[in-house]
Amino acid sequence: MRILNACLLTAWLAVPLFSQNTNVTLLSTFTYPNQTLANVWGYAGNGHEFALVGAKNGLSIVDVTNPANPVELKQIPGPSSSWREIKTYQHYAYVVTEGAGGGVLIVNLSNLPDTTNIPYKTYTGNGAISGLSTVHALHVDETQGFLYLYGSNLFGGRPIVLNLNPDPYNPTYAGYFNSNFSGNHNYVHDGYVDNNIMFAGHIFGGFFSVVNMTNKTNPTLITTQQTPGLFTHNTWRSGNTLFTTDEVNNSFLAAYDISDFGNITLLDKIQSNPGSNSVVHNTHIIDDYAVTSWYKDGFTIVDVSRPDNLVQVGNYDTWPNGAGPGFEGCWGVYPYLPSGNILATNIPMLNTNNGQLFVLSPTYMRGCYVEGEITNAMTGQPLQGALVELLGTNTGETSNLLGIYKMGQLQSGSFTARVSKLGFVSQDIPVSLANGEVTVLNVVLAPVGFPVEMTRFTVEAEGRAALLRWSTASEVDNEGFEVQHGRSIHQWATQGFVPAQGHRDAPADYEYRIPDLLPGTHFFRLRQVDTDGTNTFSEVRSLTMKGQAFQAAFRPNAVHDVGELYFFTEKPRNVRVEIFNAAGLPVGLQWELDVADAATLSIEASRLPNGVYFAVVQTEYERVVAQFLKI
Repeated sequence: MRILNACLLTAWLAVPLFSQNTNVTLLSTFTYPNQTLANVWGYAGNGHEFALVGAKNGLSIVDVTNPANPVELKQIPGPSSSWREIKTYQHYAYVVTEGAGGGVLIVNLSNLPDTTNIPYKTYTGNGAISGLSTVHALHVDETQGFLYLYGSNLFGGRPIVLNLNPDPYNPTYAGYFNSNFSGNHNYVHDGYVDNNIMFAGHIFGGFFSVVNMTNKTNPTLITTQQTPGLFTHNTWRSGNTLFTTDEVNNSFLAAYDISDFGNITLLDKIQSNPGSNSVVHNTHIIDDYAVTSWYKDGFTIVDVSRPDNLVQVGNYDTWPNGAGPGFEGCWGVYPYLPSGNILATNIPMLNTNNGQLFVLSPTYMRGCYVEGEITNAMTGQPLQGALVELLGTNTGETSNLLGIYKMGQLQSGSFTARVSKLGFVSQDIPVSLANGEVTVLNVVLAPVGFPVEMTRFTVEAEGRAALLRWSTASEVDNEGFEVQHGRSIHQWATQGFVPAQGHRDAPADYEYRIPDLLPGTHFFRLRQVDTDGTNTFSEVRSLTMKGQAFQAAFRPNAVHDVGELYFFTEKPRNVRVEIFNAAGLPVGLQWELDVADAATLSIEASRLPNGVYFAVVQTEYERVVAQFLKI
């Protein structure tokens, strides 16, 4: 650790990269004609490495021992479904799907790569339970030898536990988590379990629960914790840190300190491309790196060795055709092959119905960390809200209530740290960064003589434009205001300059209009310049510009009694919904509602005969069809 001291203060943060395909090399791809893909897992045995791919029509086993030439050995059939998840235990694969009748497919992989003898069967219950048909996700407590099933058609989607001891090929029912949360909050979408402690993602409740599963027939709820996007999709534990993802637009990979279940604390959160509204999916931790699928952003590698300072150090864009919200692109990523190679799946390729498997080679590198404290030179007290930036990079952060900042980036070398806060003299400080090292930069900011007393600074949408308004109570030696705009708080561009209204002690009002902004989140600030060149920065304001995107989908798409139809729109809309059967005939279920941002419509399906149905969703400009399966 190196210590620097200066008469200024800096901030600390983990900021992602914006370049494509950093520290990851593509080795090969394998295409699935007329089959979309879901998640991917891996297996190694008999000197070979295999990709276990959740294809639409079954489990695809691909030999990736030669990563430049993947070879599909066999596809074990299953119900046709866009959802398929795989986990392994010893030399067995467990596969679940939301296709009706799938249950749990159990595959004995011990003879691979020989495909002449691959025993497999389907588990749908063993007396204690029966009728297990659809399952959304699964996880294995490898320490204890138990398989956990999430989001099934039984027990309202609560976690079900199967005992893999003593015979993993013939599991037996052990119990379920009989939670008692309100509404559909009992449904668990996914989870992580080790040594009888389960971290369950209650996606509709927006929280994860921590559950002691030692007694499988009577588990004990320990605590719950909300996640940033309030749509908790995936959890993964590494030591005393739990990582979570929320499958919503503008989502985060988040890190929590779980060393004390009575005081779980959010340490940090990070986005793949801040301001793009991209959607995170699944994360896995390997050697203090988070390897995470991000749909349209492909996948990222984040250094989590300092979990309160997450730094993106690699990425590969499997979907270079675009970015932003939506559920196209990379579904899953698997980083645990003995070779170190990474497997990833694209749902389909652009403008096709062909899924694609990627085999890639990562280079894992540690981030460069900058941390410190900002204090007020006049009072010696911590200074909140000071902005610290590494000039010429995307790295920056603001100090917290205690004056503490933390930030980091992949690139090492010599940089200039600029520290600024309205009412304080901005300063530039040279810093030297090295990968894997923490540079401590403590800074004291001196107040200026307050030549401008600002009383108001607001930003509001005006069509596709942003209208900035600000007011001053008095001005002394004010040259004017430079208007700055950015898609993140770490990268700014000057939009224009508004001259001061003169040397005066009377109030003054200003405004500035920035036209033709793209959908997504935008950030704005003012750089006030004195006649002698001294400058200070205003606080940052943000504005989310609404677009035209509209989406509708069932989650899960297998419905028993009540289905949940989810909407997302970047523009408020009036929505009409009508349900049709597979023959295209209306079944007498229809609704009309107003939707803004995200919304959920509960559809009572208990009286419908089993089969395929379609929800036709009509707005003023769009017509979207969402399919579900009544079971």
